Amino acid sequence: MPTYDALQNKKNALIRKPLDGSSFLRPYGGEGSGLDRITDTNGNLVLLPDLWDDLGYLTNDGMQQAREVSQSDVTSFGRQTPTRTDITSDVTTVTVAAQETKITTIGLATGFDMAKVQPLAGGEVVLRKPARPTPRTYSMLNLAVDLHEAGEIYIARYYPKAKVTGFLDQPFGGGDDPILWGTTLTAEFDDALGFSEAWFFGGPGWRALLTEMGFPAEAAAA
Repeated sequence: MPTYDALQNKKNALIRKPLDGSSFLRPYGGEGSGLDRITDTNGNLVLLPDLWDDLGYLTNDGMQQAREVSQSDVTSFGRQTPTRTDITSDVTTVTVAAQETKITTIGLATGFDMAKVQPLAGGEVVLRKPARPTPRTYSMLNLAVDLHEAGEIYIARYYPKAKVTGFLDQPFGGGDDPILWGTTLTAEFDDALGFSEAWFFGGPGWRALLTEMGFPAEAAAA
């Protein structure tokens, strides 16, 4: 008779934890907005195309990514559980609170098109909220970095079309907290690319663990 020790298959080397990371943003659409991969054929991280910018330091919450799924159930006479279930909504939202004050974080948290902003003489920047603000849409890449003896491990979530749908409170007060630029974005379906969200897993450390995680051997380089 087999014992539990013979059946179990637990590996602490496969527990991942984000030790660092960044949220990258760029205006939605245009050439270079679609990402096919984040590492090269050697597993090394590749540079992002132009227009992508790191939001910089975030609060310890990092990038909070929430998924809400709604469903419609069919119930039938004589059955206590649904006999048919259909997904009616599957929405991902991302909330970030940036600690750095710069053109990208200001634009994200205020909703202004910063490409149209020109500092005044003396360097002052003035933003005036219009009567009917226009929702801003971006492409977003959230990258978490872990470490393995073989090198870095990258786990990322890519949203080719993410619309700003909420703003966090921005207190001006004392204490240890800096001024924050907090925003919630909702992932939308990108008609040109054919998806609303993509997961990327890579890096030298990831590559070294492929078969241990249960994946087949990597494809040969072209």
